[in-house]
Amino acid sequence: MNKRLSVNHILGIRQLQPDDIRLILDTAVQFKDVINRPIKKVPSLRDITVANLFFENSTRTRTSFELAEKRLSADTVNFSASTSSVKKGETLIDTVNNILAMKVDMVVMRHPNPGACMFLSRHINASIINAGDGAHEHPTQALLDAFSIREKLGDLEGKKVAIIGDILHSRVALSNIYLLRKMGAQVMVCGPTTLIPKYISSLGVKVEHDLRKALKWCDVANMLRIQLERQDIKYFPSLREYSMQFGLTMELLEQAGKDILIMHPGPINRGVEITSEVADSSQSIILNQVENGVAVRMACLYLLASRAEN
Repeated sequence: MNKRLSVNHILGIRQLQPDDIRLILDTAVQFKDVINRPIKKVPSLRDITVANLFFENSTRTRTSFELAEKRLSADTVNFSASTSSVKKGETLIDTVNNILAMKVDMVVMRHPNPGACMFLSRHINASIINAGDGAHEHPTQALLDAFSIREKLGDLEGKKVAIIGDILHSRVALSNIYLLRKMGAQVMVCGPTTLIPKYISSLGVKVEHDLRKALKWCDVANMLRIQLERQDIKYFPSLREYSMQFGLTMELLEQAGKDILIMHPGPINRGVEITSEVADSSQSIILNQVENGVAVRMACLYLLASRAEN
């Protein structure tokens, strides 16, 4: 297997080869050991400057990237669009060029517009990691989800993963589908008809509208939150109605009659897509995902920096 990534940026799972994915996950195993040591820092990125550009609010992803950068001894510049010149009409290119004038080596960017990171990668010479662009992709979330499944169940090949909830507005769902299919897993999406895009079966996934049937089928249930902030029309009558049909409870888990790994990219709407009892149960690996996110993002930063040096 290659010891180097085949890409200069991590813009989406679609651009990664299976070997790239394996390399990131294997490298993350080593970094997970690092962050569980008494001294959690390594000097791998000591001379690298990373700019975190967040044009959308995100506490968890941003904190995870900042921690990954600190653990690797990188210098960081944090940029929040809500308090910046973007509000005064500055363009994306202007903003980034100003930051690059400060000699930044890497950019971690979250943006509300799909394709913003791809656009940027064509105009600047720093390596870019997409931390989420609109409802398009969120590659590091899919990588940390895959890492978490692999850690618990071994290989991804042949595993049955159900992604349940708001598929239509979810960049997490799309990145997970691309990754899991590339690595030989079987994927099912489950949710109300109104929240499952028409094209989804063309990606090689099964479609189910009955949560009980999805749970009977799967080894892993990845529960997505309802993204009310991205919904400009009503896709279902009420949250209570949604919760009754697609909310995961201990009773439903017990009826499935087997151990299912429960995942959630966060933040959790407790009592809507998942009850507190399920979220805090022994089958849940939600907190593992948070810890693994730092290791996986360390791996992405390290491998891109190594590629840029050569």
